[in-house]
Amino acid sequence: MDLQKEARFPLFAEELAGTLSVHAQYVLYGNFRDLHLVRIRDRDHPLPLRGVLWNRLRPLGYQALLLCDQVSGIQVIKADENVREAVLTLLEPLDFPGTSPAQTQRTVAQLRAISEGWGPERAKVRGDRVLPPLRVALVIDHASRLVGDVNRLTPEERDFFLACLQLAGEAKPLEGPPGATGDATGALFNPLIWLADGERDLPNWLLAGSERIRTVAVPEPDADERRRMARQLRREYLRTAPSWQPTEEAAEETVGAFARAAAGMNLTAMQESLRLALARNLPFDRMPDAVRIYRLGVERNPWSRDEIRLRILKGEDPSDERAIPRRVLGQEAAVAMTLDILKRAALGLSGAQATSPGHRPRGVLFFAGPTGTGKTELAKAVASVLFDSDQAYLRFDMSEFSAAHSADRLVGAPPGYVGFEAGGELTTAVRENPFRVILFDEIEKADKGVLDKFLQVLEDGRLTDGQGVTTYFSECVLIFTSNLGVQRTDPQTQEWQPLVEPGTPYPELEAMVRRNIKEHFERVIGRPELMNRLGGNVVVFDFISPQVAEQIFDLQVGNIRRQLAAGHGIELELTDEAREVLLGHCTQDPWKGGRGIGMVLETHLINPLARALFAKPHLRPGATALVSDVRQDETGRVEVEVDFKNGTENSAANGAANGAGDGTR
Repeated sequence: MDLQKEARFPLFAEELAGTLSVHAQYVLYGNFRDLHLVRIRDRDHPLPLRGVLWNRLRPLGYQALLLCDQVSGIQVIKADENVREAVLTLLEPLDFPGTSPAQTQRTVAQLRAISEGWGPERAKVRGDRVLPPLRVALVIDHASRLVGDVNRLTPEERDFFLACLQLAGEAKPLEGPPGATGDATGALFNPLIWLADGERDLPNWLLAGSERIRTVAVPEPDADERRRMARQLRREYLRTAPSWQPTEEAAEETVGAFARAAAGMNLTAMQESLRLALARNLPFDRMPDAVRIYRLGVERNPWSRDEIRLRILKGEDPSDERAIPRRVLGQEAAVAMTLDILKRAALGLSGAQATSPGHRPRGVLFFAGPTGTGKTELAKAVASVLFDSDQAYLRFDMSEFSAAHSADRLVGAPPGYVGFEAGGELTTAVRENPFRVILFDEIEKADKGVLDKFLQVLEDGRLTDGQGVTTYFSECVLIFTSNLGVQRTDPQTQEWQPLVEPGTPYPELEAMVRRNIKEHFERVIGRPELMNRLGGNVVVFDFISPQVAEQIFDLQVGNIRRQLAAGHGIELELTDEAREVLLGHCTQDPWKGGRGIGMVLETHLINPLARALFAKPHLRPGATALVSDVRQDETGRVEVEVDFKNGTENSAANGAANGAGDGTR
């Protein structure tokens, strides 16, 4: 399709065309392999790069567009019919750019001839007429693959690019062809257009060594271009499926929904999404679903079913044994806020207040508060409620990502580094299952490079790994946990210091923790923008109250009873006195929370009980183990008295165990 001169072209094409009088070579980098919208007669036409270049250069008097790469050499892709044969005759078969000095020399000679429009070869007198040089443009594709390492060029690579640099300085602009009018009459260069993935994929001295070489970025499509593309694809859909006849208002609404769903995608991906929708017989108003399938590779969408809404409602029902309030005790405010965020995520309203919410994660939670208060347990409960599967729960301990370059473990190492082929732990896992709850435990211990990756996920909902593969987090729920705002390490003495105290009223504690977290992100690590992205998703956990601590104690003792009965057929009983002593040991330090209760039970009950059981190898199922006394001496040594009944003859066994440290992080 030949478009007229008055067409509106992309800005990068206008920049190139507008500077051909002063630049002999161009480096196009970025999104050049995408489709690009050219507007003519109030209608958008999506064209590949070669179509854009040809239709923009032809009104300037260019007679041919050539393409060169390492596989096919130099070939004619567009040309006026009256010069096509001449160009084909003048082109020489080449091993581009040449694997030997002689071949490289022939390649450079051919590039020079093209930049001159084959002037010397065509300057033949036919009667009284001299044939003028041809006005052509040469596109060098896959320029990034011309070198192995741009910082360590081989002698052949160096000589080739040096010759190209010299060619840029020696090239001359050519007058327009006979009969040219308007802009085509001026003197313009026959340009060499390098297509590189990145601006730094070619030697920097080539780009900076001549004013005749210009770099031009080809950007990703913006929101306006995506909407124009969606409108064009709607027309294409109507030609293929004419039975779809909505009102103009409804059609425009579907166009907007399609464009919003395609945020972060290029125009080619939008076109492929339409083809996918047609192949699956999806109506145009379901294009957001087609986009999701194209991105994630899966058709099922748990978020779109009523089942997940019912599971959330069931998950907040205290009468259900698996309900979140029954799994996380004493955190009513934190549980209520978490459920609100989950409901918002299920309805797809996360970030709905933004003009363009893009494809941010479905839900984001930042759990802050004292250790052992149920932050990790609540994250597991969220995964169970949303996706009804432990496999949907993925945990990363940020203490393992505290070193520089730790981000490479998450997204994969860059090309050339160790581990490049393995990919990233996070990106690989999310591509395998896009519907996940991802827990980043103790985020304050992560390296700043890791925090920058989190910032990208929270803002754009995607990450590109070291192999160039993009992973989308639009169907994930991200949970960060932290002890920030509760305690700190003194920078001078390295001693632990509390910032809040047990017994503080919850509203006061919540405000204090939020303030401390904000100060940490802004002043300590210098990432205020990360705190801004987290926004109102900070969920503050309270200290475990004595009443809740006793409930947790009884639950964990019940777990021990069930394990002992299931594994050995032995019933465990505690006298009131033994229970009170154990409860006192387990709850004496409120800073250790529920995890501390478990640690003390392990050292003060499980270990001595296990030793006593080992001393009774012939104990039959059905026996009862009655713990009647728990004692701890000054050295921390624990002694318990256990009476076994009904399994063998009545006997008593005293067990002693060294008390282990019951501290926890």
